[in-house]
Amino acid sequence: QVQLVESGGGLVQPGGSLRLSCAASGFTFSRSVMSWYRQAPGKERELVATIRTGGNTNYADSVKGRFTISRDNSKNTVALQMNNLKPEDTAVYYCYALTIAKGYWGQGTQVTVSS
Repeated sequence: QVQLVESGGGLVQPGGSLRLSCAASGFTFSRSVMSWYRQAPGKERELVATIRTGGNTNYADSVKGRFTISRDNSKNTVALQMNNLKPEDTAVYYCYALTIAKGYWGQGTQVTVSS
């Protein structure tokens, strides 16, 4: 079955960095569009970054220049490097896979930016 397992979340001070990783299995990773979403308390889930099968990327305006999404098709992983983190980046971050058949969500990982 499809599995998306996120890791790398935690508590970090403003200005710090974290690297999230998502390990995928159960589907053809190289043919899937991979994204990171986040959901802060009391807010709707929002798209953070997307990487397509050819490597093209898109970012939310709020994270451009600070976050970088990447994928490793040989390891079936997608990563989100987050630099210069701000308190407003605090949220649960979710990995999302859009396959030919349907979309799948990971369970999420908490990122808290606080001094």
